[in-house]
Amino acid sequence: MAGDHIEWLRREGRIVIVGASLAGLRAAETLRAEGFAGELTLIGDEPYEPYDRPPLSKSVLLGMASPHRTELPHRREIDAKWRLGVPATGLDLTAKRVRLADGDEVEYDRLLIATGVRARPWPNEDEAQLDGVCLLRTRDDAADLYQRLKAGPRRVFVIGAGFAGSEVASACREMGLPVTVAERAAAPLVGALGGVIGAVAADLQTDNGVDLRTHVTVTSLEGDSAGRVRAVHLSDESVVEADVVVVSLGSLRNTDWLTGSGLGAGPRGIACDAGCRAFDFRGIVTDDVFVAGDVARSPHALFGYQFLSLEHWGNAVAQAETAAHNMICHGADRRPHLWMPAFWSSMFGVNIKSVGVPPMGDQLMITQGSPAERRFVGVYGYQGRMIAAVSFDNTRWLEFYARQIEQGAPFPVEHPPMDRRPEGRQPVAADFPDPSLPTHGPTVTLTGYSPADQQLVFHPARH
Repeated sequence: MAGDHIEWLRREGRIVIVGASLAGLRAAETLRAEGFAGELTLIGDEPYEPYDRPPLSKSVLLGMASPHRTELPHRREIDAKWRLGVPATGLDLTAKRVRLADGDEVEYDRLLIATGVRARPWPNEDEAQLDGVCLLRTRDDAADLYQRLKAGPRRVFVIGAGFAGSEVASACREMGLPVTVAERAAAPLVGALGGVIGAVAADLQTDNGVDLRTHVTVTSLEGDSAGRVRAVHLSDESVVEADVVVVSLGSLRNTDWLTGSGLGAGPRGIACDAGCRAFDFRGIVTDDVFVAGDVARSPHALFGYQFLSLEHWGNAVAQAETAAHNMICHGADRRPHLWMPAFWSSMFGVNIKSVGVPPMGDQLMITQGSPAERRFVGVYGYQGRMIAAVSFDNTRWLEFYARQIEQGAPFPVEHPPMDRRPEGRQPVAADFPDPSLPTHGPTVTLTGYSPADQQLVFHPARH
């Protein structure tokens, strides 16, 4: 009977994908490539077809690419119904219906949720509405910020020194604009890469002319009589005049529309099994609802089966392809999503890339190169095994370390490849901040072991 149902589903079933971005598009293409001939609907809250986000904080801000020319290429014809510019507002698991903001409902036989994340807004709504206070997540955000930077502001102020905030600061300096960056932690990137690497990132910023303020929070944004932002007030009682303020406080997973649906969805994302099937709030796996991309939290065999949330381009593609395959195949043919986490960024002329889960590491060992020269590889260890690696302008070693992580290689690293271990290359504390404190830096978030745990404590009133 199950086999008959799958054949019927492949032939004439209805599949709905909520989230018309990278993961949603790649899932749709995979469904068609693997023989799904039924009705396919993509629902997206933005009025645009899927576009690429990484260029928005890099080439788009520098004017090297138009925000309107970032559409993702279609790898094949998907013959889908597009419901764009209409957010999903609710889900009825029993009736198998997705409710939309325009009052319509879309029925499904299988559902894929790929709603991703949105930028965390400035918590004071009145201050957030000041002209010149910007976010950077969408194509429209990038177009607006590019025009403001192109106009030559007196000073740009960036709140938050995670990857996105640091990339904005890098673009500002490349354009010759004065920029101040405020970070509550001791250095940039500490949530993602720890304090040792954060110190290197701090020197990188200050050497390139960034006015970097650490161990401070922004207490308020001040506007003028015309409603334009004019100054930023800090917890050390200093005041910085600025006419563009970029709020870069990390992201929020788009799960609000699932409140009351019965799914295991909350601030940490939507819990799913290794085959991308969603859990309900009781920890029971569902058969007809799948999850992929930034909004998913799924267990990973290489990292103690902890649930991971990954804000990675490559993960969105790989997980979408796995979810799509599993949606329309027999149980015995399903496969697990075991993508090796990998992330890259470029700022101040340096290429930064990581593999594995750095925030899981408690120790760090520099195995190649020198942090002083900003050309090195650092390997993270946890409980005697390699858990992650990061490179600054030295990516050629990362494939080697990715294989080592997959094999559970021991830590400390005994014989770094092509590099005799000189004196002094000993593990040191990776120096990650207290995970209970709010952070916007990680691109990988460890979210515990329970699929039914929807809680996440965050206090954003002050940055």
